[in-house]
Amino acid sequence: MKIAVVGETRPGERRVALVPGLVSRLADVVAEVAVESGAGAAAGFSDEDYRQAGATVAADALHGAGVVLSVQPIPEHRIGELAPGAITISFLPVAQELDLVRALRDGGHTALAMELVPRTSRAQAMDALSSQSFVAGYRAAVVAAEKLPRFLPLSMTASGTIRPATVLVLGAGVAGLQAIATSRRLGAVVRAYDVRAASAEEVRSLGAEFVELELPTLEGAGGYAREMTEERSRRQRELLAPHVADADVLITTAAVPGRTAPVLVTAEMVAAMRPGSVVVDLAAESGGNVEGAKPGEEVTVDGVLVWGGANVPSQVPGQASQLYSTNVVNLLLHLRSGDEIAPDFDDEIVAGCCVTHAGEVRHEPTRALLAAQVSSVD
Repeated sequence: MKIAVVGETRPGERRVALVPGLVSRLADVVAEVAVESGAGAAAGFSDEDYRQAGATVAADALHGAGVVLSVQPIPEHRIGELAPGAITISFLPVAQELDLVRALRDGGHTALAMELVPRTSRAQAMDALSSQSFVAGYRAAVVAAEKLPRFLPLSMTASGTIRPATVLVLGAGVAGLQAIATSRRLGAVVRAYDVRAASAEEVRSLGAEFVELELPTLEGAGGYAREMTEERSRRQRELLAPHVADADVLITTAAVPGRTAPVLVTAEMVAAMRPGSVVVDLAAESGGNVEGAKPGEEVTVDGVLVWGGANVPSQVPGQASQLYSTNVVNLLLHLRSGDEIAPDFDDEIVAGCCVTHAGEVRHEPTRALLAAQVSSVD
């Protein structure tokens, strides 16, 4: 079987789905690893790096591939280059890619979506959402430090003492915890809030203060927070307002794949922050935790800079690619059955992340979206 690694063509995408250092892990599984020319260049990996790792590098690497690895979904117009029944492994935001899902289904291909890998202990090594959130959390803290027009750490000099900056992190999942840890390493005083009960201990373990709002916790499935009512959301914003106003930096990280991000901070709350403060919204692409945040843009609200994240992991492409590649290779090896790559749909990991297979859409929410699309046309 031939595995192809395609170059990313979507604007701003600098990652690559397989780094040279992991090519050797596939040697016992496939006959050939083919990489499109220049596929790793934006992440810092040359064609020669891949050749030395044992891969073939060619402009037509995708042609006839039985397995295709990418970060973003492969373009619909390239599906015809795949071998019959090929497997694609990538992120696949189905709500935005229904035409592509339909084309993969009609082509009889198996499409595995990395964001649908179950968030279980057994699947941790394949959890690309977590690995990329880890990168995004680091990047958020670095962006905040760069944009803030003052020091983060306590500084005691002959000319006087400079107090440390205060960072408030909303959302203590993988991205939030990494933002907390990085901000602490940079010397800031860090506070954090999350609706999940277990988050308090995790926040404190990193040396940060957990903000207690005396609201009921909201535990959801798969490690995510449960959706809150509008009344709960309003009360939470009221209680968070003084903490936001007191922060020099606000980092928001609350996002659930496939859903609109909850609005945690209103424009009025941002306007109450001190001029020169910085807001970093990692959820800007999915609607934003901060009212007025725009993905990929910086806006100013009453002297407060609001930085909207857009494909943030790709801004640290080398390490993001390393982590994502590990997730992809682990999933690929998980599909191995003897000398073949053969999905086992009795396995919860495979069943959970499979969107299409053998001419069918196996992912129930995607089937519903396609049916609704057809109904709206009729």
